[in-house]
Amino acid sequence: MPTSRIVVGMSGGVDSSVAAYLLKQQGHDLLGVFMRNWEEDNDRHCPARQDFLDVLAVADVIGLEVDAVNFSAEYRDRVFAYFLTELQAGRTPNPDVLCNAEIKFKAFLDFALAQGAEKIATGHYARLDVRDGLTRLLKAVDQTKDQSYFLYRLSQHQVSNALFPLGEMLKTEVRRIAHEIHLPNAAKKDSTGICFIGERPFRAFLEQYLPKEPGVMQTPEGRVVGEHQGLMYYTLGQRQGLGIGGQKDSNDEPWFVAAKEMATNTLVVVQGHDHPLLLSRTLTATQLSWISGHAPEAGKPCAAKTRYRQNDAPCHVQTLNDDTLTLEFESPQWAVTPGQSVVLYDGDICLGGGIIN
Repeated sequence: MPTSRIVVGMSGGVDSSVAAYLLKQQGHDLLGVFMRNWEEDNDRHCPARQDFLDVLAVADVIGLEVDAVNFSAEYRDRVFAYFLTELQAGRTPNPDVLCNAEIKFKAFLDFALAQGAEKIATGHYARLDVRDGLTRLLKAVDQTKDQSYFLYRLSQHQVSNALFPLGEMLKTEVRRIAHEIHLPNAAKKDSTGICFIGERPFRAFLEQYLPKEPGVMQTPEGRVVGEHQGLMYYTLGQRQGLGIGGQKDSNDEPWFVAAKEMATNTLVVVQGHDHPLLLSRTLTATQLSWISGHAPEAGKPCAAKTRYRQNDAPCHVQTLNDDTLTLEFESPQWAVTPGQSVVLYDGDICLGGGIIN
């Protein structure tokens, strides 16, 4: 690959650090950029300051110029506001999907191109290739770390201006390189969870922004078995934190959230992992996004994920128009959750997807 001007997004984690190192070794004209996407008066739960210090320490080791940009206003407007609206509507949004489409590959991409960059790079585990003039998004070689699910909303403009240096690598190899070149964050734990919530309890965070509205928990038959603290705190398939074990006239099977009835502020709960109300053979999705710009054909067999880390589930497109997709699965899917994303694949090729209704 000829030398290019590349701006690499650096989070302070080992993945983006090794991605930057690999590009530097290839001789590219490289600028590292730390994105600050969240700010509040008391940010003791948000590790942004330590993350930036880690970026600076890594940059010192690999000889990299580093800049910091603040996209917190864009994040609040484009991601966080949507997150709150979806929760109030009873859905379970995935802010990481929107953050990639609106911040990392839009606000950051615009910033990088304005700096004269030819490409941006990140530490995502995914691959890209070009065929017939189109850039395709592929699953990573390391299937246990593949992040194409979170990237499905990217457009041709976005993927054609991106690089994923780790796409062909295993995570173990990334860690090995980090240790070999003595990166100060070589053993740093991978970040998990939603970035703006950090290590604090989910409920305590949301109470700052949305009113708490307790209501009843009941079975599909109408038997009240407890009280919920607010529908926004729960998601379909949730087992932990219900506090309704040991009910009279109940068997010993665990309880799960099966539905939210917004009109009556009721949380419907069932017993047993394979209760019929937790299983769906079809789904509909809207807010569709196709990486190639072309939707898959109706009737065509493909595979889909309705949540990250699940195995691809064989299915076919029943109906498809500009606004709505209907999928039918070969076998019932567990806890298909409104607000989450369904992502379609043709083998290793990520086609795109939409938001589950």
